[in-house]
Amino acid sequence: MNEQTDIRELNERIRTESSFIDLINMEMQKVIVGQKHLVDSLLIGLLSGGHILLEGLPGLAKTLAIRTLADSIDAGFNRIQFTPDLLPADLIGTMVYSQRSEEFRVKKGPVFTNFVLADEINRSPAKVQSALLEAMQERQVTIGQETFNLDEPFLVLATQNPIEQEGTYPLPEAQVDRFMLKVLIDYPDMEEERLIVRENLQKTFPKASAVVRPEDILKARDVVKEVYMDEKIEKYILDIVFATRYPERYNLEKYKVMISYGGSPRASINLAAAAKAFAFIKRRGYVIPEDVRSVCYDVMRHRIGLTYEAEAENVSAEDILTAILDTVEVP
Repeated sequence: MNEQTDIRELNERIRTESSFIDLINMEMQKVIVGQKHLVDSLLIGLLSGGHILLEGLPGLAKTLAIRTLADSIDAGFNRIQFTPDLLPADLIGTMVYSQRSEEFRVKKGPVFTNFVLADEINRSPAKVQSALLEAMQERQVTIGQETFNLDEPFLVLATQNPIEQEGTYPLPEAQVDRFMLKVLIDYPDMEEERLIVRENLQKTFPKASAVVRPEDILKARDVVKEVYMDEKIEKYILDIVFATRYPERYNLEKYKVMISYGGSPRASINLAAAAKAFAFIKRRGYVIPEDVRSVCYDVMRHRIGLTYEAEAENVSAEDILTAILDTVEVP
């Protein structure tokens, strides 16, 4: 009875604490037409402190959505266009010699902000991509012999174009694993596109207003961690991740030759964190299996390595995840 009372109290508290989600959604809808899944994914990353990799064709409002989110939170925003000639110093900064003081000084790069948009991240070689690794994992940057902590909230939102292969560099597995979510963005439907055309032909393009402060986001992150997760849900998450490593244990023998590697422990952590954030967005104080299933594809699709057999049979990571979710017992 006491546990039920605690959950009821937590539910009420989260209903109150999550009211700003509606404000952000309203500001996002002023500028972004449709793309509900994209907006939810950005909020999940924001509430759980996870970085996001957005993959979609040009012109699907990836950059606009990220800029709008930054505007609605009154947070710092920097866009970095990745190109083949970009250098690590162009991201994190460098030491500059001052003739006046006759000493080297640190000139900070664009990574020193709240929201970093790494546009077309796969256009730069691994050396530049890895310059983001310390910032993404440790929330700090080392320039010369000095280490600087980054502002919170800090979020890297990277985009990549799935169709162009020429002049691109695949992201190293270590870096891909550090993205909490990989979100695939699709075309809007016809009615949504009609609204997009009308909006873009107006005299003035709408702009989001700041409705939340960065401190509110940091406070909300602490509340998200308090969202209740039952042991049965924890086991469900572990079963999904372990099925990507040992499919034969879950009656999925045919996928054993198709998976070169499964999800790491970071997959389990991120799946649990994303499920809690999704429950918070839905104004709930506890996680249900549907929350896990809703975020599973975005959290897991980039953490499953496919073999040549899978490519030969045209089996994707999504196909494997669908089979796992259909097979693993739901609590």
